[in-house]
Formats: sequence, C-alpha cells, structure tokens
Amino acid sequence: MTRQVPDAFQDHYAEDVAHCYGCGRLNPNGHHIQTRWEGEETVTRFTPEPHHTAIPGYVYGGLIASLIDCHGTGTAAAAAARACGPEAGGGDRPGELPRFVTASLHVDYLRPTPLGPELEIRGRATQVTGRKVVVEARVLANEQVTARGVVVAVRMPEAMSTRDSPQADRSG
Repeated sequence: MTRQVPDAFQDHYAEDVAHCYGCGRLNPNGHHIQTRWEGEETVTRFTPEPHHTAIPGYVYGGLIASLIDCHGTGTAAAAAARACGPEAGGGDRPGELPRFVTASLHVDYLRPTPLGPELEIRGRATQVTGRKVVVEARVLANEQVTARGVVVAVRMPEAMSTRDSPQADRSG
C-alpha cells in the first residue's frame, strides 16, 4: 500500500510568486524544496548534489542558509493559514497559501554538514501574528543537528506580486 503524501506548502503558492530559487516550483534551475506538516513540526528533505560542495565531502554554508530560509517562509505560510482556520487558507484565492518573504535570517553552524546524506530541515513556528511569523529551524544530517536558524518572515507586500500587472504575462 502506498502512503499518500500531502501536497507541499510550496505547491500552493500563486504562480506569480512561485519562482524562488530555493522553493519555487516554477524555477527550472532551483532547489524545489518541499515542506510539509509532520505533527506540530514542519519537515523538508533535501539531498545536496556534488556542486553544493564547500570543501570535498562537505556542504557549503550558503546552501544551508538557503534551505533554512525557504523552509522558514514555507512554514510561515502554512502556520499563518492554520491560524486563519481550515476554511480560510490565508491566500488571495481558494487553495492558495499566503506568500511570506524573509525579513531576517540568522544561522548558527554547529558542525560541518556532510555531503552525501539526505538533509532534513525541521521547523516550528514560535510566533504567529498578523503579518509576521517567527520560525525556528534545524538542519540534520545522519540524525545529527548541523545548523540551527531563526527566520522572521513577513507577509509579502502586494507590490512584489506581478498578479494583475503588465508583467504577469510571462509568455514572451
């Protein structure tokens, strides 16, 4: 029997804001991370490629920061939607999640992150207010925490959206 996996939070971003290098499903060159609820925590799994090398055998810190960042904004969107109630969703259209962007990112690198094993990013929203969500996250490799981070995410300003603007038509 196949276990059904719920859609990733990022699958519910509006198309005009789904191009992020880390989490945008519409960015052909991006990481395409996918974040889901697992109990009261959120989880993302990502396996770094050889080109994510800092020094042979280890992941470069910029990737770790990117994973924490995009995991944090995805967690913020889902936590905000959860706070609105199951019917509301929190996005502008039915089925959409609200889009959050990073206001602050803090990362502590605790030990070198090995290249090769699947990384697990786990997060928890510690504060959910009107337009701001604070997320604490940790990166694990081989069940050991290699980095911790805090993301302060804010609801994306409307001016950042291309929806209903002349730029919205990307077919060109």
